Amino acid sequence: MTASRVEVYGVRHHGPGSARALRAALEDFKPDAVLIEGPPEADPIVELAADPGMVPPVALLAYSPAGTGEDRRAAFWPFAEFSPEWQAVRHGLATGAQVRFCDLPAANQLVPLTDEESTAEGSGDEPDGADEGIRLDPLGWLARAAGYDDTERWWDDVVEHRHGGPSPFPAIAEAMAELRARVDARPEDSGLPAGYLRREERREAYMRRTVRRVLKEGHERVAVVCGAWHVPALLASVPAARDDRTLRGLPKTKVAMTWVPWTHGRLAGWSGYGAGVRSPGWYHHLFTAPDRPVERWLTAAARILRAEDLHVSSAHVIEAVRLAEALAALRGRPLAGLEEVTEATRAVLCEGADLPVELVRKRLVVGERLGAVPERTPMVPLQRDLQAEQRRLRLRPSALDKEQDLDLRKPTDLERSHLLHRLRLVGVEWGVPSESRSKGTFRETWTLAWRPEFDVELIEASAWGTTVRGAATARAEALAGGAGALADLTSVAERCLLADLGDALPTVMRALADRAAVDTDVAHLMAALPALVRALRYGDVRGTSTGPLHTVVDGLVVRICVGLPAAVAGLDDDAARDTLGRVDAVHGALSLLAHEGHLERWRRTLESMAARPDALHGLIEGRLTRLLHDAGRLADVPDRMARAVSVGAAPARAAAWVEGFLSGGGLLLLHDDALLRLVDDWISGLPADSFTDVLPLLRRTFGAYGAAERRAIGERARRLGAGAGAPRPPGDDLDEARAAPAAATALTILGWEGAR
Repeated sequence: MTASRVEVYGVRHHGPGSARALRAALEDFKPDAVLIEGPPEADPIVELAADPGMVPPVALLAYSPAGTGEDRRAAFWPFAEFSPEWQAVRHGLATGAQVRFCDLPAANQLVPLTDEESTAEGSGDEPDGADEGIRLDPLGWLARAAGYDDTERWWDDVVEHRHGGPSPFPAIAEAMAELRARVDARPEDSGLPAGYLRREERREAYMRRTVRRVLKEGHERVAVVCGAWHVPALLASVPAARDDRTLRGLPKTKVAMTWVPWTHGRLAGWSGYGAGVRSPGWYHHLFTAPDRPVERWLTAAARILRAEDLHVSSAHVIEAVRLAEALAALRGRPLAGLEEVTEATRAVLCEGADLPVELVRKRLVVGERLGAVPERTPMVPLQRDLQAEQRRLRLRPSALDKEQDLDLRKPTDLERSHLLHRLRLVGVEWGVPSESRSKGTFRETWTLAWRPEFDVELIEASAWGTTVRGAATARAEALAGGAGALADLTSVAERCLLADLGDALPTVMRALADRAAVDTDVAHLMAALPALVRALRYGDVRGTSTGPLHTVVDGLVVRICVGLPAAVAGLDDDAARDTLGRVDAVHGALSLLAHEGHLERWRRTLESMAARPDALHGLIEGRLTRLLHDAGRLADVPDRMARAVSVGAAPARAAAWVEGFLSGGGLLLLHDDALLRLVDDWISGLPADSFTDVLPLLRRTFGAYGAAERRAIGERARRLGAGAGAPRPPGDDLDEARAAPAAATALTILGWEGAR
């Protein structure tokens, strides 16, 4: 191969200066074939890059269509608008040149790594020797040689911030040749596993083979775009027979290839992407705004801050530009970089505050955006069905977190809820439920954020069906068949109702009824009940038929009430705490269900247990007393507490009783002086050693209250010693004359005029 027929351009992936320089070089060279580092399986779909519906950032996705779960492997090749490879693709398609990918096929790369290869690629350890450091991070080595401690800053200064001037590619090729000559001279001393070196050798052999084939097809001017490290290997005179031997007998697997939307966040190095950059939003800006980039950037930052009602004037922007340019001049940089504009933003636009700077970082520096692919892009049927549902329900995917509040009384919002719950069933967490601002069951709040990996998960989920509803139905039936506990089955039933999967519900209900009929563990029955009660309420709100659930719930309530008294006898501390949580959950579920017959049966069960305190742990006895007191079923609560905290009671049991009684809130102590006095007298009368023993329990109880509750309880406890005629504490004086008009008005509003 000769330089007159082949030009190899070494680039840094996702660099705007590299992309701009490459586009100019291709316009000068006018190639009739463009080869790009990437999987050759993408050749049949590369022409989609010219479609107006293809909006970067996007990625090539290679996946194994036959595998599932851990057997399925996938790989992405991302492209942003400022990626040199993307500009090479667009230039080649626009000029009619043949565009092909020349890296080792994905069919070979998706074969599981050997132990030595996975160690080299996944360890993340720092290299031990200088030569190994060159191979793994050649740009970092060059940056250190140039006196920089930041690789990205050095590359920005010498390449990305360049505007005009000679092409940087000959200098890049020369630098890489020098580095490779150093490490290739002693490959045995590189410190890298042999498997890793073999894989790199195979990649470069395949690139050379592709160049030879393109030349043999009669192309006169061939442009090769690859990572800078590979340039010397592609320009080297290596016999074809040697490359054939290197590539002979490589293991491979069946793969499929498509385009998928990508995000700027996934281009960032912190996302785990090996070729990622620190600031994709900044790089996008440098590429799309080559003239006066600093002024335009700081103007955009000011616009973001103004949208948040922060005072930023044009004078702020002017001063920020001056500061950024002054900092760049002091540091000897050809253009103010991200560090300089960020410092100017903090000092001038944000007046030293960090929170507004973080807002600018999220909106501009990362510049989160979601790409798009054309309608004719190859997709599995499940992906197409989801896209159709998204359009029909007007749920537009977004890379940014977006809160979606749904009113289930509205048909469209109800269908949106069904879709999101179905996707969660098949493992696609596009929407994550969050606490609704409304207390009613007719509202749901979701946080929506689309992630590129969801496309892989949709491909995996396509094994369950070709539509979202069908796949969710099949998945629910499979979950019911494999459920290991009764609570798991009730959870599946709840999810079926949330997702409106009427076809799956009979199968799930049969499995649930069968399991509930033979499960004799009261703890299992209590754990299963709350989800079923929630499902019944959801059915009421959503208009879903829940007849079979009522039968199961009726049976569970009876069996829980029969078995609970024996299950709570003789519990140790840990078991009592677990049982307390289950008792509260069942009590809350039955209160939510509001079935008077079930509530009455439950309260009678609690009364029968409370009548035998000697058989109960103090935590359980205290909680049962509180539940019955709240239900108005006990008239002797002060006497019961007095007995529980009497001198003859063990301090640990008394503390457990108080904890059980007061768990869930301290309002009772604010409104019942008798109970508060009992607790206060008991704590005051504890011996020093006993007080130390029970203090952790008391702190756990009172620490769960809000600050306002604790403060109010403290104030009331301080007044307990004051009788009716005692002076009021300072600040608590009551002027009855001044209060009389307000009291009269309140009585009038309440309709109690005669009480004056």
